[in-house]
Amino acid sequence: MATYLELSGHHGITNWRRYLRGWLPSLLALLLPVLLISVWWLACARGWLPEQILPAPAYVLETGRDMFASGELLYHAAVSLRRVIFGFVIGAVLGLALGIAMGLSQRAEDYIKPLFLAFAQIPTLGWIPLLMLLVGIEETLKIIIIAKGALVPIALNTFSGIRNVPGKYIEVGKALRFSRWQTLRLIVLPAAVPSIFTGIRYGLTHAWTSLVGVELLASSEGLGYLLVWGRQMFWLDTVIVAMIVIGLIGFAMDKGLSGAEVFIQRWKKEGL
Repeated sequence: MATYLELSGHHGITNWRRYLRGWLPSLLALLLPVLLISVWWLACARGWLPEQILPAPAYVLETGRDMFASGELLYHAAVSLRRVIFGFVIGAVLGLALGIAMGLSQRAEDYIKPLFLAFAQIPTLGWIPLLMLLVGIEETLKIIIIAKGALVPIALNTFSGIRNVPGKYIEVGKALRFSRWQTLRLIVLPAAVPSIFTGIRYGLTHAWTSLVGVELLASSEGLGYLLVWGRQMFWLDTVIVAMIVIGLIGFAMDKGLSGAEVFIQRWKKEGL
């Protein structure tokens, strides 16, 4: 009986440790935000900075609640999301096409890669002055800037992933008499998925930051516009609300892609 109780207690402690170990990364991830909010609250409570420069957390929360209730926050977030989706899809399609072409064809790499690398070295926001002259400051400008931000990392990571596919995989395809299309679909692309998804995640991050940047400079709608408008009116609570929403949306999109990558590659675990 004592042995059974001892074993039960041991298993209970082991399960509890596993439970804590599973939650530990999440708890550690919350540590820094909690610390920053605590310092923010303390700075406001002690009056280290004027309220006009650093509004209190409670006041920012109230502003965010009012903006949400009025629909203003949702409207600007929806505008930004619509822009980033359109631009990202265009950039992702072009980036995948370029990456696959350069990865599969040495001739395509020789022709395209040098110019593409030169194109990639120019910061995304550095194209805005020229594009303003060519397409104006309406939606076309924003979509082009977002697409460029997504295109570069997706193309480079797709190219790298395809070129790093082990040669023995290709030999298996030849032994099975796969066509070029079958080799690409059944061997090359599945093997390159980790690198491609890394590019897609980076591409989405670049697309989102590029969107906010172009909205800061040339927009009358969107979360980036809220930042500019709040700064001009000296409504720092509005600025902080917009910053928080931008960060949360970016985090959620990255987590969503991370979950999609795990789901798509679940066959690896199933095959173990």
